[in-house]
Amino acid sequence: MTAKWTPDSWRDRPIQQVPEYPDAAALTEVERELTGYPPLVFAGEARQLKKQLGDVAEGRAFLLQGGDCAESFADFNANTIRDTFKVLLQMAVVLTFGAACPVVKVGRMAGQFAKPRSSGTETQGDVELPSYRGDIINAIEFNAEARNPDPQRLMRAYNQSAATLNLLRAFAQGGLADLHQVHRWNLQFVAGSPQSERYEELAARIDEALAFMGACGINSGRVPQMHETDFYTSHEALLLNYEQALTRVDSLTNEWYDCSAHFIWIGDRTRNPDEAHVEFLRGVRNPIGIKCGPKLDPDDLLKLLDTLNPQNEAGRITLISRMGADKVAEKLPPLIRAVERAGHKVVWSCDPMHGNTVKAGTGFKTRSFDRILQEVRGFFAVHRAEGSYAGGVHFEMTGQDVTECIGGAQAISEERLGDRYHTFCDPRLNANQALELAFLTAQELKAERESKQGGGLAAAS
Repeated sequence: MTAKWTPDSWRDRPIQQVPEYPDAAALTEVERELTGYPPLVFAGEARQLKKQLGDVAEGRAFLLQGGDCAESFADFNANTIRDTFKVLLQMAVVLTFGAACPVVKVGRMAGQFAKPRSSGTETQGDVELPSYRGDIINAIEFNAEARNPDPQRLMRAYNQSAATLNLLRAFAQGGLADLHQVHRWNLQFVAGSPQSERYEELAARIDEALAFMGACGINSGRVPQMHETDFYTSHEALLLNYEQALTRVDSLTNEWYDCSAHFIWIGDRTRNPDEAHVEFLRGVRNPIGIKCGPKLDPDDLLKLLDTLNPQNEAGRITLISRMGADKVAEKLPPLIRAVERAGHKVVWSCDPMHGNTVKAGTGFKTRSFDRILQEVRGFFAVHRAEGSYAGGVHFEMTGQDVTECIGGAQAISEERLGDRYHTFCDPRLNANQALELAFLTAQELKAERESKQGGGLAAAS
């Protein structure tokens, strides 16, 4: 028998990746206060996202998930939020055309503050301090006061998330998402790209499609879907004190939802089925992601799926593959085969960022654009070979002109990493690199679609 779930039943389980708060009473008081605050998102929105992800699981839609590695308090402003939102919309338009199906848009925004660490402490010289775990927990400056976990940071994260969501909803419904406007931004990107000829055909065909729809009377004034969009938020459910405090009973279904975000995921370090993070996630009804690294055993994955989705509900689980470019061909197929044999309905998505992180000779942590693209292509190739559906991509990216990942059409070199290296944690694709990757991925999707259509015509003849 499965033990009864409550929002705090995770507290009786072993737990990884948690800070040690020096003032337990202060933490309890902040948790109590947050429990009385309004939800950041609503259960109905999470259900709508689950329905759309169910379409992805059935091969009728495609998932685009992206945003900051870790949001920060210092970089919080309207322009940063707008620019990341704009790039995600631009990526979605080209992916929609490539996949010939709706693209579900989910941002790593409005809550992605906590980060897992490989070590609980950091040493500089002869000084050892707690590791920086994200702005929701402590500060990045290397001194004892900054690295001390502070419960008040949970309140600041909540307030920043609320303001971010307010802007995102306004952007999504207020005209910034107009399809013609987004396409004009893409045309500007193509015209300014050093390798514009690689993207001109795709951009021209999107242009023709929009012109045809306009001639048929399908325009922003008549069709709301041309003028606005659905946009959802997500983050890793790492700091369970915060997640529990924002968990609410839905008045319509009497089910529990984590109202800190529409979609929450569990990391490669915290997915033990017998530990706290899985215990918490099994009881909330949000769509859930599971990061799948190269060490994940197929039997362990099946146990996770049985625990987190016992009813085998389509749209409930997204499996986010993060293998590394050199391991995806070997490590991903056994997981796909196990899931297919067991009959689990899941979304398969590719995170090509986390398995391809290296330290440059200049000392900066970075990622190679070519290896990121190599893993994306490997992901699609594996699914093609296995007869399964490659349903999405998951990127760490920003709308800003940073220099954190090497390569791409901009040809960012290791020597240039220090020009604008602004991340508080892991390196992100900048706006141009993210769009370039979207165009290249769209070409993959389009070629795959045409190949299947060609196969069908050949069989018919």
